[in-house]
Amino acid sequence: MAAEFIKIYPENPNPRQVNRVVEVLRQGGIVIYPTDTIYGMGCDIHNSKAIERICLIKGVKPQKQNFSFICHDLSGISEYTRVLSTPVFKLMKKALPGPYTFILEANNKVPKLLHSKKKTVGIRIPDNNIPRILVKELGQPIVTTSIRDEDDVLEYSTDPELIYEKYRDLVDVVIDGGYGNNVASTVVDCTGGEIEVLREGLGDIEEVL
Repeated sequence: MAAEFIKIYPENPNPRQVNRVVEVLRQGGIVIYPTDTIYGMGCDIHNSKAIERICLIKGVKPQKQNFSFICHDLSGISEYTRVLSTPVFKLMKKALPGPYTFILEANNKVPKLLHSKKKTVGIRIPDNNIPRILVKELGQPIVTTSIRDEDDVLEYSTDPELIYEKYRDLVDVVIDGGYGNNVASTVVDCTGGEIEVLREGLGDIEEVL
């Protein structure tokens, strides 16, 4: 069955459409949605079957995939990470919502599939109302991965209709939230003594340090 194609406006998300997408997530569905960077593909953080499906779609092994998850705000982060140092918390408070993925130490509440052998997890709070309201209504984070691989940055899909054409038989919902960006998030590792930028992306960490 082809995926549903649902138009949602970032400035003013329609609650009925949001609830429909949340319902699909609760049932273990996979959703493609806009973020403040590249369109993402995600599912409920606690649904291991859906996570495995995403790995199949992307052609990666669950243990090898660097998953992140989207939280609605900073208050949701402490549930899945070890205690943050004051400098890291202050940095995240300044930078988020924004185009950053923060790598933090995971605690035992992070599903095994997500941190595999690495005890770290990527956290995203995008500056886009659509994924954040989905997470808020779902009541827990969604696992997220960009719809293309990092090696392919120049080829990222930005047009929701083209994304739908490509993924309609692979996922359950594609949200049309307008044209996406084609630059990935900046990845910031906060697990060592020093804050380290692992990938330069849309966000300029120097501006918030």
